[in-house]
Amino acid sequence: MCLNGHEWAKRQAEQAGIGYQALDNGFRACSDAQALAAICARLSARDVWAFFRRWERILPNPFSSEDRERGYRYQLAVRQLELSDTRVFDRPQAGRDWFEQTIRDQLTLGRPEQVAIVFARRVISTTPGRFQTRVLHRGDQAALQVDYKHSKVKQYFKEGRALRTETTVNDSYDFGVGRLLTEANWQALRQVGHDVNERLLDAQLAACACAPDASTLERVVLPSRDQQGQPAPALRFGDPRVQALLASLCCFSHLLDGVSNASLRTLVATRLPGYTPRQITYDLRRLRRNGFLVRIERSNRYRLTAEGRRLAVFFTKTYARVLTPSLTELDPALPAEITARSPLARSWRSYEHALNACIRDAALAT
Repeated sequence: MCLNGHEWAKRQAEQAGIGYQALDNGFRACSDAQALAAICARLSARDVWAFFRRWERILPNPFSSEDRERGYRYQLAVRQLELSDTRVFDRPQAGRDWFEQTIRDQLTLGRPEQVAIVFARRVISTTPGRFQTRVLHRGDQAALQVDYKHSKVKQYFKEGRALRTETTVNDSYDFGVGRLLTEANWQALRQVGHDVNERLLDAQLAACACAPDASTLERVVLPSRDQQGQPAPALRFGDPRVQALLASLCCFSHLLDGVSNASLRTLVATRLPGYTPRQITYDLRRLRRNGFLVRIERSNRYRLTAEGRRLAVFFTKTYARVLTPSLTELDPALPAEITARSPLARSWRSYEHALNACIRDAALAT
């Protein structure tokens, strides 16, 4: 038995007199968003059972009346449940540009090989199943898909106008929920889908709005003191060791599993050959005192704070995508044909010429 919850919601909206514009399996716009949201939230296991009972009366039934009198009945089990979040952009092109940049972030920033954070489930080396992040292409459309055991969350730009995030649960046992269609299991699976969608979107939005205020930036890049008055060594922007350290903090697995001396040292060493145990001990101390990490009670692991991840993402993206390529374009030895194709290089050359002319006019040239 297959049911389309979007079509059910559309019929309910029509009965309630709520006007809407359809977006395939979703809504592009409506006259009363709150009322429509209430309708979507109202779909329950009882509605699914009512749908089944209606067709059970029509279709041939192998149970005789005597069987039914003895209590033999059908039971419904959840084979697959898909829960989606559709966010429509007022400026579709801006939304598509944002999504394509987001795909780049998910694959390059920290290079996450584990997807446990999205599904809020711990994944270790012996955990069975498939765990991966992939980019799928269909024509000029790209989609981000994250697999967890038998389930997945997929994100794509729908009809060039809306960001669609869909969590598909193919086996409820992946999340410790029973398969029988009961109200408790239905609500638990709905909550799983809602939380996975929100968790993925929150992580993506946090990576976009990561710029700190001036006082926070100054506190981090200069020597300071923590709340207990202990010295907090600086994490100087641009220092190779600091950049390797903060880039390693961007790995998604830290958000769920926490950070340990060994796990962080392994990641940093891949970016900074020769990184030693003594260095990671010192770096963990300054990460804690600068508010990036908090020790988890009764353990040797650390929790990455929200501000710590935001700052790590900001430092990493700024260094890799702004500073490094910009300095390359400002190189005086850059060939003229390349300079002509770079707006930044052309502007910098114009500034240099204007500054040199100003110096000559002031008779300061040597």
